[in-house]
Amino acid sequence: MTPVSAMTSSMDRALRRAGHRRIEVAGWLLAAVWAAAFPLASALPSHRVWGTCAAVGYTAAAISTCLLPRARARTAAIACALAGAVVLPLLYLLVTGSGQSEVSVIERSAELMLHRFTPYVSTPHDVGDYNPYLPGMALFGLPRALLGDVGPARVLGDARVWCGAVFLVSLWAARRVLSRRTDGPAPEPAVLTPLAVLIASPVVALPLCVSGVDLPVTGLCCLGLALAARRRPVAAGLVLASACSLKWTAWPALAVAVALLATTAGARSARRCAVVTSAGTLVVVLPAALLSPGAMFQQVIAFPTGRAPVATPAASPLPGRLLADLGPVGWYTAVGLLLCGAVVIAASLVLRPPAGLVAAADRLALGLCAAFLLAPAGRFGYLALPLVLAIWSRVATRVRRPAAPASARGPEPVAIAPARPAG
Repeated sequence: MTPVSAMTSSMDRALRRAGHRRIEVAGWLLAAVWAAAFPLASALPSHRVWGTCAAVGYTAAAISTCLLPRARARTAAIACALAGAVVLPLLYLLVTGSGQSEVSVIERSAELMLHRFTPYVSTPHDVGDYNPYLPGMALFGLPRALLGDVGPARVLGDARVWCGAVFLVSLWAARRVLSRRTDGPAPEPAVLTPLAVLIASPVVALPLCVSGVDLPVTGLCCLGLALAARRRPVAAGLVLASACSLKWTAWPALAVAVALLATTAGARSARRCAVVTSAGTLVVVLPAALLSPGAMFQQVIAFPTGRAPVATPAASPLPGRLLADLGPVGWYTAVGLLLCGAVVIAASLVLRPPAGLVAAADRLALGLCAAFLLAPAGRFGYLALPLVLAIWSRVATRVRRPAAPASARGPEPVAIAPARPAG
């Protein structure tokens, strides 16, 4: 390589590094602006606390990226973001007992499960009495029911701690599953940095601090798809059964995993996954359905779809919600569109099934986006689940590019000595 070409290559690398740094700074500043809007616009105290802390953390991350040397800038930025958006607000909210109503709903459902063997109030009167989750979600409230609310138990018993723990453990387990090389390149070991950025981002940090209910569903779906991608149908079925017993939003993951297994491992593996998932979900859900069928139908199906006597607080102005506000005709139109979307996604799984983890996660994310947008009631926060699926699948499957062999690189250059003058 000539000195000119070496200098040009060095300049190109420096420009690329500068461009990457500008992108990172812009990302942290965008997150800071997003977080700063919560203290100004949100009526929920927990959201205002999170927004204040997170805005400071993201701003510090942007400053660290600008000022520190490249070798330390990324680590310092991630540390600032995690401290400001996760650690500090979560500890404050846990100690003060502040959070969204979902936390108290889960903890109360665990007490009902212990005393009445069903997590549903027989005659709900107000919003706080409704439990829109499946019986498996009550497990996250058991620590509070068993430990109480005094001293350290106030923190250790909070449902958010256990929801976040299941999410993080699931992502860690999925990474371990994908790092075991079977065929093709193995995922790059250095995926912890982008995963840490994902956890520090508002998509994960906000629900982790204020509610946590969607995180275990998200993590278990990621792990279930990873196991399906590694052709482990029974393990994938058990994990997906755990997710499907928490919220109905996990049910589409079974269809995607079955399609993935049918493509990569055969129909027998797909059937095994479907049977294990269905049986495991029934074991958890069926007892409560038999003990309190009316209450479960009213709270799990009627309430989230806006057909219960009490209006659901999930009232973001999404297309399905706007249609439902027009009256019965609008509500049935939203439900019809939702069913049409489900048929389209199901047909795509049959006609063009996913052949890898990224394709499967994208298909699941697309189906969930359609469901959340067209449902008669919903929140913008629900869209975090498909966003995390799409980002996580790409981070988890990053691979090292193998070094090109010598034959592919061409012959090594041969140094030619200058000719000596004669004489």
